[in-house]
Amino acid sequence: MLEFMSRPALAAGLALLFSLNAALAQPAKDYEPMSGQPGKDVMWVPTPQALVDKMLDVAKVTRDDVVIDLGSGDGRTVITAAKRGAKALGIEYDANLVELSKRHAAREGVSDKATFVKADIFESDFSQATVITMFLLEDLNRKLRPKLLGLKPGTRIVSNTFDMGDWKPDEVAYADQVCDTHFYCTANFWIVPAKVEGTWRLAQGELVLKQQYQMLTGTLKNGGTSVAISNGRMIGDRISFSANGTEYSGQVTGDAIDGNLRATRVSH
Repeated sequence: MLEFMSRPALAAGLALLFSLNAALAQPAKDYEPMSGQPGKDVMWVPTPQALVDKMLDVAKVTRDDVVIDLGSGDGRTVITAAKRGAKALGIEYDANLVELSKRHAAREGVSDKATFVKADIFESDFSQATVITMFLLEDLNRKLRPKLLGLKPGTRIVSNTFDMGDWKPDEVAYADQVCDTHFYCTANFWIVPAKVEGTWRLAQGELVLKQQYQMLTGTLKNGGTSVAISNGRMIGDRISFSANGTEYSGQVTGDAIDGNLRATRVSH
């Protein structure tokens, strides 16, 4: 036998149902992610705190930095950077992780310095960063590589474990205290190099440079003499190389190099 509810009872029941649905649509206050859970581009695996510390140490993060973490997960890297006084931003696609990170930042008292946004890292602008941190697979790092190389020279980049193909790190460091028990214990570190490939005019003659990321090759011409350079390297906007027994170094500013190497760019 069917029984029908009165209109007031029906209205109350619908209100309760809508309330429950609305609550279920919101991230649970007690939400905790599970290591290995799938994400948009990679599964989420937490970075050991010892490696977070090592990554920020290698990048020499200070209160003067703007740190942006690509795929910020539960927020621990952003929060740790904020505790060092840096302004830190986490970009994360999973809304639940974003809300969880905000709660963690509030609990740690760094909500004024640690912020989180739900966004796609491949569609985000992180040009204001002085330090980029990330824990992505190598193919994703390579996909991001052109954008990273377009950042301001001197921007520091540090990756948990995965590298960037033929753009070799400037430094590799290890969180030794977790390497025996955890696969993810490596910090790969790069400094975005200034773009110097081309021809430069010097008092000594003409410098022709070819550039492969931070590594330089080329020739120094003086009159009818041309010598190959050696040990050519960029560290951010700092250039150094040797030629014919002389060591050269300088700072690149636009189309000029100043220092004990003074040059102006002739062509790219």
